[in-house]
Amino acid sequence: MADGAMASVGAMAAASRVGRHEVIAQVLKEAQPYIEALRERTLVIKLGGSTLENQRDALEDIVWLRGLGARPVLVHGGGAEINDWLGRLGIPPRFDRGLRVTDAATLDVVRMVLVGKVNSELVGLIGRLGGQAVGLSGVDGGLLRAERLAPELGFVGRVAAVQPGPVVALAAAGYIPVVAPLGMDADGAVLNINADDAAADLARGLGAAKLLYLSNIPGILDRAGKLLPALSDGRVRALIADGTISGGMIPKAEACLRALETTARVHIVDGREPHVLIRELFTHEGAGTMIERE
Repeated sequence: MADGAMASVGAMAAASRVGRHEVIAQVLKEAQPYIEALRERTLVIKLGGSTLENQRDALEDIVWLRGLGARPVLVHGGGAEINDWLGRLGIPPRFDRGLRVTDAATLDVVRMVLVGKVNSELVGLIGRLGGQAVGLSGVDGGLLRAERLAPELGFVGRVAAVQPGPVVALAAAGYIPVVAPLGMDADGAVLNINADDAAADLARGLGAAKLLYLSNIPGILDRAGKLLPALSDGRVRALIADGTISGGMIPKAEACLRALETTARVHIVDGREPHVLIRELFTHEGAGTMIERE
């Protein structure tokens, strides 16, 4: 290669490096205010059962958030895994108004899968990604005090009170708490709690800065199927009233509104997208729907 050509190639490579460095500098400049705003702040992140197969990127984002000084708390579901194990054991899954009817046999499977399998697998993967996590359920330390929803649902409950001490202590010590959505009632019975509701109530009890739902949808959509990137709580109530938010999105939207009583912002993002948490939290355009109080 002629000296002139080599010089030209060298100049192009140098220009390419400069270009990459400029991009990195711009990204860091854009992200810096968001990073500072989240330092030492609690973020409750709900990882949906339908997105568990895409968990590696999400967990990597959570480890990064912990490294940047935020205090992420992970709440997980596990519906698909529970259905799989119920099938293996010959127990037919039953649902009523979107909630799993939980008799004694089903509750045993729910506890086994949520605590013994999904929770421990998430803790292990966080460790392999360089983080430090501790798994617990809402039963541990009286974290989620629950009450039964309805007799026909069996061992299904809703959160009556949050005693955040265990999670606060773990987060302050540098750990990432990973919470399975189980609670205990006043009689000592373990109850199965909807994971969206558990995350919302935990965010309220912790006074979290943000609640983020990683789901299998891009966010809240208008009637034409277009993403609505920013909404007020009042607008969400209007969208429920006019039927734009319907079906299975209604309970999730209502959980968001309940969390907003103490949490400044709630986000719904598509957990199937790579590193969607970082995009939603640290870029101007975001990646899903952000809801905040009017």
